[in-house]
Amino acid sequence: MNEKWGPLKAGETNHRITVKVGGVKSGDGTPGMDRDPGTVPGRGALQQPQGAPAQRSVGAGAGAAPADGEAPLRVRVSPGARGRRPSSFRQRGRRRKGIVSLAAGLAALAALAVLLPALLAGRAGPPPVPAAPTAAQAPPQPPGAEGGAGTEQLVPAEASAAADKTPVRVYLTDTGAVETLPLERYVTGVLAAEMPADFEPEALKAQAIAARTFIVRRLAAGDVSGVPGGNADVLDTVVHQAYVPQKTLEQWSKNGKGEKLTKLEQAVQETRGIVMTYRGKPITASFFSASGGFTENSEEYWSVKVPYLRSVPSPWDSLVNPNNEETVTLSLNDVFRKLGQTVPAVRVSAGGKKNASSGNLFRTISFTSGQRIKEIQVGDYVYTGREIREKLGLRSSQFKIRQDGGNVKITTYGYGHGVGMSQWGANGMAQQGYTTTQILKHYYTGISFQQAARLLKEV
Repeated sequence: MNEKWGPLKAGETNHRITVKVGGVKSGDGTPGMDRDPGTVPGRGALQQPQGAPAQRSVGAGAGAAPADGEAPLRVRVSPGARGRRPSSFRQRGRRRKGIVSLAAGLAALAALAVLLPALLAGRAGPPPVPAAPTAAQAPPQPPGAEGGAGTEQLVPAEASAAADKTPVRVYLTDTGAVETLPLERYVTGVLAAEMPADFEPEALKAQAIAARTFIVRRLAAGDVSGVPGGNADVLDTVVHQAYVPQKTLEQWSKNGKGEKLTKLEQAVQETRGIVMTYRGKPITASFFSASGGFTENSEEYWSVKVPYLRSVPSPWDSLVNPNNEETVTLSLNDVFRKLGQTVPAVRVSAGGKKNASSGNLFRTISFTSGQRIKEIQVGDYVYTGREIREKLGLRSSQFKIRQDGGNVKITTYGYGHGVGMSQWGANGMAQQGYTTTQILKHYYTGISFQQAARLLKEV
C-alpha cells in the first residue's frame, strides 16, 4: 500500500519540508499426504490431529515493517517565495531562525517515522495475492555446530532395542495382502517412497524420524483407522504414508539402485528408534512436498489447533525446488462446472453496455497466516482455498487466479497441504548446513526427541 502525505510546515520559516514515504510491501479433504509424480517427493498424508492448547502463530501479516529494498524516507527543503533582500544582520538572524526551525521540523519527521508503521498497520487491508516465491527474505543461517539453537545430539537405539521387536502390519492396497515386518524395515520402505534418495543426508534423516514418529503414534494408540477390516496398522498409500514393499526394494540392487538403497538404509540406522514427542507423547508428524515461503497453521487447513504445527518461514523451497511454481490453464466453463456452478451470463444495461461487475468473477477475500488463500469468491459463491484446490486439482492452496477471455489461468506456489515439515525446505536447510535436529525443530515447534522403545513398551 502506498500512502501519500501532504507537505508539513516547520515553524515560521519560509522553508517547506516534504515527506515522501516508499510503498510498504506486505510481504490439504482430509489430513493426508499428497503425491507429486516424478522427481517431486511425496506429501505427508496424516490423520487429523487431536486437540491441543492454543499457541501463538508465526506468519507475515499486513502492517509489517518495511522490507529490504523499499524507498527510504526522503526530505526535500525548498526555498519559499522571494522577498526583498535583507540586510546582512537580519540575514544572519533569519538564517539562525531557519536552522532552529529546520531542526524542529526534522524532530517532527523523526516522530513521524516512529509512528508511521502503526499508522500503516491500522490502515492496511489484507495482503495482496502472494507473488511467486522469491529469495527476498534471506534464509537464516544455521546456528553454530556447538551450542547453537536447535542443536541436539541424537543417539540411535541399539539394534536389539525393544522397538525392533514390534511388528508393523502394512496393508498393500494393490493386492489386499498384509505385509508384516520390523519397525525399522518399515521406515526404510516409507523413506524410499516419500523422499528422493539424492536428497541431502540430514534431510533424509529428518524424513526418517518423521515417518517413524507417524507409525509409532498409531501403534502406541492402537489406531487402525482407515485400514479395511482393521487387520493392519497402516496403509501403503498417501492416505497414511506411501510405502515401497520389501520385494520391490530387494530388486533395487539388481536394477542399479543399490547405492540409493544403501543411502536410505544409512539414514534409518543413524536415527534408529528416534521419534519426536510433545509433552511426552509422539506427535502428528505431518509433512508435505514444498511451500511457497511459509508453512501453514494446523487449524487453517484442518479444524484443530496443534501447538507444534505452527506457521513458520520456509524460504529454502524456491531456492532448491525447480518446480516450485506451476501455471495451469482451464476453461471458464470447466472451472464453474467443477465448482457446481454455471458461468454467469453477461448482464447488459438498458443502454446496451456490458455490466462492469460481470467481468469480476474471482475475488480473493482473505489469506491465512501462511499466505495461502483462506476465502475466495467465485461467481456468486464463497469457497475456502482448500475447496478450490481440491475441486480444481491444484497443487497448493497458495495461488493466483485470473480470467483470460474464455479461460482461467491459475499459478500455484509449492505443493501440498502446507502443514508441518516441507521436504524441499528440509533439503534446502541441509544444503546450507543445518542438522537433522535443527531442521525438525524449525518445522515442529517445541518438540523433543525420545526412543520409540519407551513409548511402545506396553504395546
